[in-house]
Amino acid sequence: MRDLFILCSLILSLQNVCGSVSPIVASGVGQIRGHSATDGNYSMFLGIPYATLDVNNPFGHSKPHPKFEGIFNAYNDSTICPQYNFLTNKIEGSLDCLFLSVYVPNTASGRNKLPVMVWLHEGGFFRGYIGRNTMKAKYLMRQDVILVMPNYRLGPYGFMCLDIPEVPGNQGLKDQVIALKWIKDNIESFGGDANRVTLFGSSAGAISIDFHFMFTDEQLFHRAILQSGSSVSSTVISLPDKKAPLKLAETLGMSTNSLSEALSFLATVDTKAVIIAGLKLDMLFKPCIEKRFDGVEPFITESWINVKKPKVKGKEVMLGFVEYEKVYEFVVEPDKYINSIDIFRTNLLSTFDFSDQKFIKMRNLVKQFYMGDKQISEDDIMPLIEFLSDFTYVYSMRRALKQYQDGDAKQIYQYVFSYVGGRNYHQLRGNFTFEGAVHADELGYIFDYVFLPLNVTPEDQLTIDRITTLWTNFAKYGNPTPETTNLLPVKWIPVSKDYDCYLKIGYNLTMEDSIFHQRMAFWDLFYMLNEKSQKFYSDINKSTILNLTTGS
Repeated sequence: MRDLFILCSLILSLQNVCGSVSPIVASGVGQIRGHSATDGNYSMFLGIPYATLDVNNPFGHSKPHPKFEGIFNAYNDSTICPQYNFLTNKIEGSLDCLFLSVYVPNTASGRNKLPVMVWLHEGGFFRGYIGRNTMKAKYLMRQDVILVMPNYRLGPYGFMCLDIPEVPGNQGLKDQVIALKWIKDNIESFGGDANRVTLFGSSAGAISIDFHFMFTDEQLFHRAILQSGSSVSSTVISLPDKKAPLKLAETLGMSTNSLSEALSFLATVDTKAVIIAGLKLDMLFKPCIEKRFDGVEPFITESWINVKKPKVKGKEVMLGFVEYEKVYEFVVEPDKYINSIDIFRTNLLSTFDFSDQKFIKMRNLVKQFYMGDKQISEDDIMPLIEFLSDFTYVYSMRRALKQYQDGDAKQIYQYVFSYVGGRNYHQLRGNFTFEGAVHADELGYIFDYVFLPLNVTPEDQLTIDRITTLWTNFAKYGNPTPETTNLLPVKWIPVSKDYDCYLKIGYNLTMEDSIFHQRMAFWDLFYMLNEKSQKFYSDINKSTILNLTTGS
């Protein structure tokens, strides 16, 4: 007993295993010093590096960061990965960006291991980041969970897919895997429970989680919350440009037909110039199917459109979306957006390989369902908002839910966010208003972003308390409402194959059934009729899959 007391006393300055976590933690990678928050009872360990890059090939694989020599001062999380920063309207970032931040309530200890929530940020795989200067974690810290937020590479540095072992593809997703392994190995040093790890994320973050369900081999997480994003979304379907380095290099002043020469040149170019060149060329960098190479660990190895998801077996999943996902373009520039493209044509062709005759038939069918005999007009944009919301997000979440059911998920909880208040994220960030909740609006009730109002109304505070309690209850128990309370007066019932139900999160909480029943029934039938015409479909579309892996 005396020896145990001495041991605890010696360790106390590094990690208070006998009480709460102190500002210095002895982790598996060395000693890490954080600092106490001023807006709550928690500590912050900011900007802990978890991976390093090869400076000669920043487009390739990362590897785990070596152990620290001495104490690492985890004070700064301001560095972002190279990208266009939507908040500052500038090209910013550095390749020295593969770090994560850990937020630890003072209640965490070796005897009171708290569940861990890992946030994967949004941004379409080309922008987005975490940082105390942008978003604060105080709302979640009130709920006795540990929060971990990693950065990962984006755009050309994270998602260039070239079918060569040096740059096979999905580097950003592989960064996430290294971060998850770091969490598994080190989070208990912070008072976290490595056996209760919940991934949660919005948009591209949710899509990433869906990919991890399919392709992550190790048991690196146990529950998941997907907010407005799944791998079958039309936003992910994109053929990789195998000549991207050649085009980027030529734009920046070097002409070559050699991928290796182009990559070597780009490695010496300022990252801002590379990002600007990609924007000028209107390049998209997305997850892709990788070609296999000896000695190279792949991530995505097959088409994900209709792949089975056996790794979801026995896991709890929460997923949902907002009531009006695709609004921004129509509200901000309705005339320009409506008149510049044929919305039905563009979106259907992005997802399906139709013959000309069948395309015309399918396009007219979809247009008739949403528009009837009306003409496209900015005077009545709701049918277009409903179509694009369904096609891009809503129906893809329905398809993901069905895949999780087929994979024998233990429980699936479904939601629709409809609350409109003073902290709706996208509307405030984009400086527009709409009568309903739009894509990512729920984020302002989970995190405290710098552009949100300082004063919180009672109604908004109620929504903050409800969402953070629901989300963290799920992380703790696998059930967002283990019991009803004054705050959560409604029991959230999981989906079953016999009961398509969801929690509607507005000013009030209500259990409802059959989300957008007629619209979803239409798309059920549409995909049933055209299932094998989908791009990336892995059974019939062998030529498409071959093109993805050979670049032909």
